[in-house]
Amino acid sequence: MILTVTPNPSLDRTYEVPSLARGEVIRATGERMDPGGKGVNVSRAVAAAGRRTVAVLPLGGAPGALVADLLDAQSIEVARVAVAGATRSNIALAEADGVLTKINAPGPELSAAEQELLLETVRAQSADASWIACCGSLPRGLAPSWYAELVARAHAAGARIALDTSGPALLAALRERPDVVKPNAEELAEAVGRPLATVGDAVKAAEELRAMGAAAVLASLGADGQLLVDADGSWYGTARVDTVRSNVGAGDSSLAGFLIAGGQGTVALASAVAHGAAAVQLPGSVMPTPADLDPAAVTVTRDVPMDRVLREPAS
Repeated sequence: MILTVTPNPSLDRTYEVPSLARGEVIRATGERMDPGGKGVNVSRAVAAAGRRTVAVLPLGGAPGALVADLLDAQSIEVARVAVAGATRSNIALAEADGVLTKINAPGPELSAAEQELLLETVRAQSADASWIACCGSLPRGLAPSWYAELVARAHAAGARIALDTSGPALLAALRERPDVVKPNAEELAEAVGRPLATVGDAVKAAEELRAMGAAAVLASLGADGQLLVDADGSWYGTARVDTVRSNVGAGDSSLAGFLIAGGQGTVALASAVAHGAAAVQLPGSVMPTPADLDPAAVTVTRDVPMDRVLREPAS
């Protein structure tokens, strides 16, 4: 079982519109609602792979009830932490030419009692977990050290932690030695305080995160593939992608693939790459099933192309 923790989940409303025009009435041509948040997406990807997952979520108000109902419809177990504030509702406007405009709400402010209840719920649910995936931004009320506290408690209970966050929350958690962290290129650049122009720059930055405490770094480089840097060295994975339809949740799908395959080594990296490549070829935030994967399209090598210039340099 893979346990996911999403401290700031959301109800995501997507509206399809011909185009955006400020100050005008715009009539949507389509709409949908999805449970949102990085950890939620990891649970959705794990469930799509036919594996058991439990999502720990602070939920409140009508939006929170809808998130729980939507996940239940996808056969995802929810460990609900009741909070006084309403779960945030995010809005995405998808134009016909593929441009996506997102409006993300800040979310509720969690009280000290709610924060402690969230940590206690993770502890109570973690007994059967092979991995705990802690993902996304922190809501108001939670200090940057909250993830560090979660990692420390999880390790004390013998659990393995995968962490996908950024900024001060990532840096604070590194001192508790998470088993794997999963930054994208921008988050990796932010963590080391300098731009990344090549794959080699990304490798060096990942090595610095390991020096700061991460046992392993799984870095998503967008169209340039993925890196795994751990105690045994560095590996580089890429996959053939015929058509990119949406990159929403692709990184979360990659993390799910990595953990499903054991969370370490080249087999897990290949699974992460396969899941990420499949996700970008699906519409919206649809998560890939085993039938969508193409392992033959994946290449994993220790011959990391250090001089390869990133198509999307990170600043």
